Amino acid sequence: MSAAASLPSSPASSLAMRLRALKLPTFQRCAEEVAQKAEREGWSFGQYLLHLCELEIEERRRRRIARNQKDSGLPLEKTLATLDRTRLPAKVQKMLPTLCDGGFLERGDNVLAFGLPGRGKTHLVCAIGHELINRGYRVLFTATYALVQQLLGAKRDLRLERELAALDGYDAVILDDIGYVQQSREEMEVLFTFLAERYERRSVLITSNVVFSEWDRIFKDPMTTAAAIDRLVHHAVILEMTGGSVRAEAAKRRGDPTTTTTTTTTNTKSGKEEDGAI
Repeated sequence: MSAAASLPSSPASSLAMRLRALKLPTFQRCAEEVAQKAEREGWSFGQYLLHLCELEIEERRRRRIARNQKDSGLPLEKTLATLDRTRLPAKVQKMLPTLCDGGFLERGDNVLAFGLPGRGKTHLVCAIGHELINRGYRVLFTATYALVQQLLGAKRDLRLERELAALDGYDAVILDDIGYVQQSREEMEVLFTFLAERYERRSVLITSNVVFSEWDRIFKDPMTTAAAIDRLVHHAVILEMTGGSVRAEAAKRRGDPTTTTTTTTTNTKSGKEEDGAI
């Protein structure tokens, strides 16, 4: 039997089969409806094809965003819509729209958010992350300790290089609560390796309640600490989250017992530090 004889006799069935082969599901689903609209409105054949192409591209964009959103690990509730911008410091409010545009990712710049617990650091960087995904970027959100354990396991299995290459596929990696990581030297080394690999190429967004002057608690060795800070702030935007604790105020409204908050200073200015420019 010839190939022509095996094809469906109906032109519509034949077209549907070929569109499936070309992986154009939106073309297939909308072709007849758009054809009827084109006939009613007197479109040219080129206009008809252009409209179908636009529908296919838009549908692929939506599917890609949905995949990236699911893959990101971002908390679904921590978005720009749920962020109380009135609580943000004036400087942070001014920077927020530009950060959400994603231009800093094209330059491989970093975003570092400092502040006491409960000041909204995580919500802020997650909101930025959601907006970046909507603009077509790939973002990964992870607790710092979880990433360290992931990298340490990869190193022990002799696949650290592959793990770093996989992480390199993300335009931005959000490391939450770096200040809570109290690593062994081996754990410190894999975190430093990760930061060094992304230096000037890929962006990291970091939240911390520990100021730079105390980061030797994280990296143990003073020279490694200085090297890590230098790489992070070389091209960076530093966001200082001040004000009261969101969680403490919410607990007070609920009538919960008052909790004690650590009174670590949030001054990030030191001889090694510098504000970044967007």
